[in-house]
Amino acid sequence: MSAALRIVLVGYGPVGARFVEELLPSVRSGAVRLTVVAGEHIEAYNRVLVAEYAVGNTELESMLVGDREAAEAAGARVLLGVAATAIDREHRVVRLSTGEQVAYDRLVLATGARANVPTLEGVERHRRDLASLERYADRLVARDDALPEGVTALRDLADAERVLEAVRGRRRIIVLGAGVLGLELALAAAHAGAQVCVVHHGPHPMPRNLDRGGGQVLRAALRRTGIAVIAHSRAEAIGFRTDADGTRRFDQLVTADGKQLRGDLLVLSCGVSPRNELATLAGLRTAVGIVVDSSLASWTDPNVYAIGDCAQVVERTAELAGRRELPGAPSGLIGPGWRQAAWLAGALADEAAGEATDAAGPTERDPIVMLKAEHIDVVAVGDVSADPFDDDVVRPRRRVSQWADPEHLRYVKMVTEDGALTGFVSVGMPRTAAELTLLFERRGELPADRSLLLRFDGPDYDPSDDADAFAPATTVCWCNGVTVGRIEESAACGNTTVEGVGRDTRAGTGCGGCRGRIADILARAAEADETPSLTA
Repeated sequence: MSAALRIVLVGYGPVGARFVEELLPSVRSGAVRLTVVAGEHIEAYNRVLVAEYAVGNTELESMLVGDREAAEAAGARVLLGVAATAIDREHRVVRLSTGEQVAYDRLVLATGARANVPTLEGVERHRRDLASLERYADRLVARDDALPEGVTALRDLADAERVLEAVRGRRRIIVLGAGVLGLELALAAAHAGAQVCVVHHGPHPMPRNLDRGGGQVLRAALRRTGIAVIAHSRAEAIGFRTDADGTRRFDQLVTADGKQLRGDLLVLSCGVSPRNELATLAGLRTAVGIVVDSSLASWTDPNVYAIGDCAQVVERTAELAGRRELPGAPSGLIGPGWRQAAWLAGALADEAAGEATDAAGPTERDPIVMLKAEHIDVVAVGDVSADPFDDDVVRPRRRVSQWADPEHLRYVKMVTEDGALTGFVSVGMPRTAAELTLLFERRGELPADRSLLLRFDGPDYDPSDDADAFAPATTVCWCNGVTVGRIEESAACGNTTVEGVGRDTRAGTGCGGCRGRIADILARAAEADETPSLTA
């Protein structure tokens, strides 16, 4: 019998946890010997829900996505609270913070990403280039930058606890940045009673995902919830105050145009950067992230793989191999990371069993971005920069349809090529967004009269009349690929709550944007068999 394939996984976030789960049959059979270097002292949890945890809207138990006990029962070794400090590719070992060295045949990096710390006077910010890492490895590898009192990012549970304290104290919170995570936190904190101000230097919120019209409607919606939104303001410095006990803490944010914004807590929501330190020190090719090909294998070393927020997938060509800058970046979304984890686990399981595997890795389309908040629905995907009045000579097959009702905070924009949807923005139109999402995923053609799509959010629309929305093959959870039929099967087996369906099928456990649709399906299934439905 051949020796077990030794696999070391560095990183035990939601993507790492999915990799472990998918690989367990091979671990249980003895074909794979798996070691997991977890870093944090806690079971793997869904970081997408950290903002909800930070305002007290969810419990840690419902965020957990890993099952360490099951992994260890199958024979895996899971090292919580232990960090990887170096990779010796020549001898194929990973050095740990405990002093131990773990040998591997295949190394999988799922190190995720850290919050960006912007350049602000008063906040220390470290470079992580090769020279800095070689000189200060003990301070920079597997460590985040230390932030002053009253300043936090929002990436882990410790960050969330700081925000939760401010929310419960109804303190003034300044969110720097207007991306999805920052806005979800701002909305949840405002709803919980905190005073919230969002500061960003772009023209409107979510500038990477929304066009001007969608962004302006979203900004109006934010202001109606009581959130102050300050656009076109680049943060320059922070000011401090000294507490009675001598603690120096954040007091105000100073912008380049002279604004001085007082607050009790500054939350940095300025994007993320992949955790590349281990790869960089090991001599692996990195760009924005750890550079891997379509099979998720490193350009530099075929025995090393990367998945999730740290992986930058670029197909290697002779031209690209000689370039310093490379196209693309990690998606930063949980759905693509989960698909990478599942595919790679399957490929390595096949290798351990001596079977051939498909060399092509998971394929991804443009990611669908959702802003999840009470009474505000935003969905966007693709390039929506085109204008309805652009010159058709440049893109003769492209058409743009736009509908706006700013007074009632509703907006839709659809971009098509030869009738097929290539991108859209929807604000305040949840059912229209759901229909457009289906059309986008199916590459379906839009009706010639685009206004027909607006009926889904009309006062007389009955979802039960639309058979397609509840067809068994219709995908509901895009993160996990769960269909209407699978949810109905789960409900028939007694899972009558959204949480129960999530435990059984994984639906709704990713970004959470489909939880309302799951509740609708459960309610419809309950009406069909005349049993009560619990969709809380």
